[in-house]
Amino acid sequence: MKSIKLFYLKNCPFCKRAFSYIDELKKQETYKDIEIEMIEESEQADLANQYDYYYVPTFYVDDEKVHEGGITQDEVEDLFKKALS
Repeated sequence: MKSIKLFYLKNCPFCKRAFSYIDELKKQETYKDIEIEMIEESEQADLANQYDYYYVPTFYVDDEKVHEGGITQDEVEDLFKKALS
C-alpha cells in the first residue's frame, strides 16, 4: 500500500468535509486499513513548507501531489484506490 499524506488546517471547512468523506469510506472493508498521515500545516509548518501546495486539503500519495483544494467523496475514493494500486 502506498503512503498518503493529508495537509489540512483545523478550521478549514473543506478539510472538515474531506475528513467526513474519509470516515465514511473507511467504514468499507476495502478501505478500512488505509492509513493517512495527517499534517496540520500551522502546527507542523516546517514539514508543510517542504511540500509544494497552496490550498488545503492537499493529498499526496507516495510523495506525489494528487489533489489540492476542495474535494468530493468520489475524489477521495479515487485517492484511496491509487494508494491501493
